[in-house]
Amino acid sequence: MPAIVWDAIGEKKYELGVDHGVLAVVEGTTYGTPVAWNGLISVTESPSGAEANKNYADNIEYANILSAEEYGATIEAYTYPDEFKPCDGCAEIVEGVTIGQQNRAKFGFSYRTKIGNDTEGQEHGYQIHMIYGAQASPSERAYNSVNDSPEINTLSWEITTTPIPVPGFKPTASLVLDSTVLGPEKMKIIEDTLYGTEGETGTAAKFLLPSEIADLLNATTPQG
Repeated sequence: MPAIVWDAIGEKKYELGVDHGVLAVVEGTTYGTPVAWNGLISVTESPSGAEANKNYADNIEYANILSAEEYGATIEAYTYPDEFKPCDGCAEIVEGVTIGQQNRAKFGFSYRTKIGNDTEGQEHGYQIHMIYGAQASPSERAYNSVNDSPEINTLSWEITTTPIPVPGFKPTASLVLDSTVLGPEKMKIIEDTLYGTEGETGTAAKFLLPSEIADLLNATTPQG
């Protein structure tokens, strides 16, 4: 039996960065056309739940049942796409005039993080994160006087989620695609669909559900 080896070459991995933000507002029962979300600063995932609920009988611990797990996150950015306004409780009564405290639309959100290692650095790979059934909570906005050290205002939103069905599994509100596992061919198929393609034969972007991602990847897997 081989012995355990620590810090082997190529296995010192780490994650960093955030980019390629994508927003897809829910329209009825489907996700609308995805749009770019520029100016992302950070995405902080905040799962909760899965708390132990111990039950006792016969003077011993009889069962340990975990509570339901919930997915939440905080998005911080310098700006947001206009399509996000309904998700932030805003509505335009006439062009250029916006009111708040309106119903908040649900949305899907995607972003990318890099995977680095000790041999390839930041170019080792990346992950595409998908968030489903999200709703944004009201957030503070501070406007400060311009001074000799001006800073750009940052915006942030705490989001909660409602899990969506996944055939054969429990419902989920999050999904991660790992390029170091899937490889460039399968990642290109996902990205061409999620981000869209240009040219005469280009296709419109589409926010992918877990089952659709599985179908696309399974279609590229050789049957043997």
